[in-house]
Amino acid sequence: MTTELTLLAWTLVLSLVHIMLVANLRTAETGIQYNASARDGEAPPPRPVTARLQRAQANLFETLPLFIGAVLIAHVSGSEGDLTLWGCWMYLIARIVYIPLYAAGIPYVRSLVWLVSLAGLVMVLAAVLTA
Repeated sequence: MTTELTLLAWTLVLSLVHIMLVANLRTAETGIQYNASARDGEAPPPRPVTARLQRAQANLFETLPLFIGAVLIAHVSGSEGDLTLWGCWMYLIARIVYIPLYAAGIPYVRSLVWLVSLAGLVMVLAAVLTA
């Protein structure tokens, strides 16, 4: 397996960690009874950190399908190289750093880190489109 595919797999692990993090925080807020129920009633609003992590998760899920597609196209087309390798590393590391920055409510730096992840995605796409 190529390094790019391995980094894609780790990005998927990060996605699962993110899902579980938000789920655990939300369960702590609403209680196990509500979580196990049909959730017909109105849930209390999430606490600020939980709400931030929910938004960070939604943000990840906006670009994740694009990243998955780009990495798989690069692999299938044989376009993997330095550009895809660096792009994958940038995307994964930036997404890891993004979570605590968003949870802490740190502005600007969080946005810069998001731009790094986007640049990594663009690098993988550039490798595919210029091959």
